Amino acid sequence: MSSQALEFIRPAPVDTAAQRWSVAAVEALFKLPFADLLFQAQQIHRQHFDPNAVQLSTLLSIKTGGCSEDCGYCPQSAFHNAGVENRKMLEVNEVVKAAKAAQAAGADRFCMGAAWREPSAEDMQSVVEMVKAVRALGMETCATLGMLDDEQTEQLRVAGLDYYNHNLDTAPEFYGDIISTRVYQDRLDTLERVRKAGMHVCSGGIVGMGENLTQRAGLIAQLANMEPYPESVPINNLVKVEGTPLADTADLDPLDFVRTIAVARITMPDARVRLSAGRQQMSDAVQALCFLAGANSIFYGDQLLTTGNPEVERDRALLDKLGMYPFAEKNH
Repeated sequence: MSSQALEFIRPAPVDTAAQRWSVAAVEALFKLPFADLLFQAQQIHRQHFDPNAVQLSTLLSIKTGGCSEDCGYCPQSAFHNAGVENRKMLEVNEVVKAAKAAQAAGADRFCMGAAWREPSAEDMQSVVEMVKAVRALGMETCATLGMLDDEQTEQLRVAGLDYYNHNLDTAPEFYGDIISTRVYQDRLDTLERVRKAGMHVCSGGIVGMGENLTQRAGLIAQLANMEPYPESVPINNLVKVEGTPLADTADLDPLDFVRTIAVARITMPDARVRLSAGRQQMSDAVQALCFLAGANSIFYGDQLLTTGNPEVERDRALLDKLGMYPFAEKNH
């Protein structure tokens, strides 16, 4: 590809953060030669972050299974028989114990996830107490609880929640192939409420669900065109779980996953781009390429919501091997 072509798709200067990304422009990034794409992503990454620091988040399932949504990738859906046991919501003291353990292991953000379409009034009372208790430990707090109304959003803001996670999952055009129990606009509405309340937005998606390149570009464009775009962008590689509709989906090429990380970094320069689900299946080399492509956050701990995650010791060994270090340790 000529230098002129590279110049054509080079992102606008940093001070034009409200730049609109067309799906075609994002797809053009995906199609760059691999070395050129990573070089561009690494340049942008270094302009905005310490390239060797990684933010560590730990995710705890505070209420597992029995969700009334039919997300095709999710073993917690009541529509699927994936062998996930339904468990009631954890007690506040159990959550605090898990948060303290995560903090001791080096995590600086603690994320609480619940499997439901939206929280009830009773649920919210418990979650508010959890947020307050975890925040009192000095950790950043994040919650993913499904759809929220204005009152619930305000409750979380008052409790001191730092981040609210609500993933877009995929491009609008592919969304109906994955989920039928809610529409794309429902997700956008919840994110808008979170933003208006003054909390940080954590929103990303899942790749490897059978989407094509244009649809993968459509997800990134949708995220990058939010005003402002999310402060935290988790990029998940589909974890195929027996009993879910996507269990037999063809594997995504690992280099295509790395490309997704790089494109997310280029289009959302200030965001924390997080390696999320699917890391357990990735080699150290692929993860190293993801860091080179601009990933600077990981879910840290032995378990995500219901799927496995690399052990703490393995993560520490990888970071040491790469000369990287936790963001919290660098800044305290």
